[in-house]
Amino acid sequence: MGKGGGCVPSKKRQPPASTVAGAPSSSSAPRDAPEAEASGEAAGGRRRLRLYIVFYSMYGHVEALARRAAAGVAAVDGVEAVLRRVPETLPPGVLEKMQAPAKDPAVPVIAAAADLEEADGVLFGFPTRYGSMAAQMKAFFDSTGSLWEKQKLAGKPAGFFVSTGTQGGGQETTAWTAITQIVHHGMLFVPIGYTFGSGMFKMDEIRGGSPYGAGVFAGDGGRQPSETELALAEHQGKYMASIVKKLAQA
Repeated sequence: MGKGGGCVPSKKRQPPASTVAGAPSSSSAPRDAPEAEASGEAAGGRRRLRLYIVFYSMYGHVEALARRAAAGVAAVDGVEAVLRRVPETLPPGVLEKMQAPAKDPAVPVIAAAADLEEADGVLFGFPTRYGSMAAQMKAFFDSTGSLWEKQKLAGKPAGFFVSTGTQGGGQETTAWTAITQIVHHGMLFVPIGYTFGSGMFKMDEIRGGSPYGAGVFAGDGGRQPSETELALAEHQGKYMASIVKKLAQA
């Protein structure tokens, strides 16, 4: 089962998520609950829109994308990013044997699936496991039954970003097999298409990502996200934030 997903076992311990390569500095990272925004209002008294970035990251690759996506969200006036990780389902002893680094406590675990009700949009990030999302993210979706029953998430825009271990490991299938989850909730799937421009067509370097969303090739764990992969994640955050804003103003 791959650590980043294309079924390549990890043999290298990665740095803690808080120091993962490519992650923005603390000065540029979105704040969880800044006092100045505690009222939920943006400048001018308008309600600040909230784009949740909910992810699972075992070795830090997906988290690196999540942080850059959050930086992209911050570039859109009136929209704030809320970073949340889903609960871990593996016991500590197993994680230790898999050489998984400790999770960064600065990014809290989402308290309950019901927290998604306050989101104006959601980006979900996860590594692949044989072409579909990791079990930890699937377990989180499985906990959203009460939201599904009352269609509390219907109409909210949603998107995906992923990590795979190999170039054929599921950069597209991992996203499109996840669409079933949001379809049952009545959410609106927002792919990035080719809005990244010329960066989507470069063939001179290995690059994760697809029209479905940002992505990273993790390899056996030694490869960290490239600047192009991180830039695509930042673009996705900014693009999704602009969609959230447009829908709120409609």
